Amino acid sequence: MKKLLATLSIVFGLVSTPVSAAPSLIPTPPQLSASSYILMDAYTGDVLVSHNADEELPPASLTKLMTAYIIEYELARGNLSFSDQVSVSEKAWRMEGSRMFIREGTRVSLEDLMRGIIIQSGNDASVAAAEYVAGSESAFADLMNQHAQLLGMKNSHFVNATGFPAEGHYSSAHDLAKLSRATILQFPENYKMYAEKEFTYNNIKQPNRNKLLWRDKTVDGLKTGHTEEAGYCLAASAVRNGTRLITVVMGTKSDQARATESQKLLDYGFRYYETRKLYSRGQVVNNAKVWGGSQSNVKVGFAEDVLVTIPRQQGDSLPATLDMMEEITAPIAVGDVLGKVIVGTEGNILLEQPVVALEAVEEGGFFKRMFDKIRLFFANLF
Repeated sequence: MKKLLATLSIVFGLVSTPVSAAPSLIPTPPQLSASSYILMDAYTGDVLVSHNADEELPPASLTKLMTAYIIEYELARGNLSFSDQVSVSEKAWRMEGSRMFIREGTRVSLEDLMRGIIIQSGNDASVAAAEYVAGSESAFADLMNQHAQLLGMKNSHFVNATGFPAEGHYSSAHDLAKLSRATILQFPENYKMYAEKEFTYNNIKQPNRNKLLWRDKTVDGLKTGHTEEAGYCLAASAVRNGTRLITVVMGTKSDQARATESQKLLDYGFRYYETRKLYSRGQVVNNAKVWGGSQSNVKVGFAEDVLVTIPRQQGDSLPATLDMMEEITAPIAVGDVLGKVIVGTEGNILLEQPVVALEAVEEGGFFKRMFDKIRLFFANLF
């Protein structure tokens, strides 16, 4: 790589003259009355606040985030349909704790089971859905662990679909934030279900246990959990002015406390941080020289939108550096990585993002390739 442009400045996705940013004055994050907690930017995955976030803890019904995620994953691939009718087994019917109140021997739509899992936190609904997807709850737990590995959940292991206390069943605030982020970004249509405040099944109406849905209109998910061992837990998400944050709070003392402590994190995050879009997918940032190609240049840009989490006091301009490969030789395929953009200053790099070819360049003819080889040889001499 060589440093092609030493100082760029990004202003909401545009390149301009550098502007000095004001110093970021951010207070110490709030200290919560919880065993473990995390605050994450949902769009970038940046962790803004954490405390014991990788500690392996009993997740209680936050487990059901994974149960619902797998159902959504299978729905997205066409392997399931919300209209599927699921038979209720005796095991599902006999589940204790929070329940949807499904009856043994009846058939329930998968859509109703999803609401029973997400809104009512039904252990019975979770087991019925797990048995339908994988044949048994134990087989479903194996599937949960496979998905956890794919999502980079390094401190999680599941043995059931409910979060019912069991040896070897654990997760972490960080892992559950990763899972929440995947749910939000991968399945936006189904995610709307997490904001529903109540659900009625079998003539029994139950409210969503997430108190923040009533207290904060920007909150639209995700899930509560509670057992004596785990304490009161809450995974929550909210969006304000284009910034979406995720909090996971584990091991608080009460239903009230988990909502209050989560609100502290959300308010802190929105007050002092924001998500900014620096570049758009397909935006051209360089027209790079190509050697031995059917054309002399290739458009270089980004495969996806480039987002960054920054302090609100950062100002409207960010320094950036574009590093390109020293020699770009045909053939080139769309998406080939040709360099990278580094955003931030030395000692405070906010992100590094690859830049890719936005168009294909085929090899040039024989004489064009030979001519470019000669030019390149002499260019490297000086």
